[in-house]
Amino acid sequence: MRRGFTLLEVLIAMALAALVLVAMNTFIFSMSELWGRNTDLRLFDQHVRAVSRFLERELRAAALPPAGTANQAPITAQEIQTQSGATETLLTFELFEGSRLFLWPGQPLPEVVCSLAVHDHAGLVFLWHSRLEKHFDDQPPRETVISPLVTALSYDYYDTGFKNWKNETAVRRNTQGEYEAPQRLHLKFVYRTRSQEVVIPLPNVTEGLPPF
Repeated sequence: MRRGFTLLEVLIAMALAALVLVAMNTFIFSMSELWGRNTDLRLFDQHVRAVSRFLERELRAAALPPAGTANQAPITAQEIQTQSGATETLLTFELFEGSRLFLWPGQPLPEVVCSLAVHDHAGLVFLWHSRLEKHFDDQPPRETVISPLVTALSYDYYDTGFKNWKNETAVRRNTQGEYEAPQRLHLKFVYRTRSQEVVIPLPNVTEGLPPF
């Protein structure tokens, strides 16, 4: 004849089960806390990758015809008047079909001239307007923030003599006094105590269909 569980055995079993559940809950909550604690860092990394891919895509588009031709460099440095009234020497290129980030006050136009700048308290900014606009030569371009987390934009030049890279905080001039476009862009992203630097190569002119 089988003997049933005593009250003491039942209480001990319930206590052990409760301890196991408490331990599991503690583990789950601690893992959730760690996961949530790192959310900002994961989102920061995703933001850096997304902005980098976006810039690479737009710069590749600028190197395609009709903007990029064998007789004309698709990405150059120009003096641009900003909304504040100041004049800055900025890396400038043309997006024939514009960009999905541009919010037009009227009908979207082609032949959009764009410049890249980093402004205090704004971050990485697109300055843009179309050549077809009536006041293209009279009014400064519009400004659209690409990333508020970019704190610095610099330029990489390859020195063929020393066979190394040199980083410049401003677009440099050649021996003839003309602005010289760099081979790479150098972006610095900062979020709280975390920072990340990204290098974006500038494309050459592409003839025909793009290979991507």
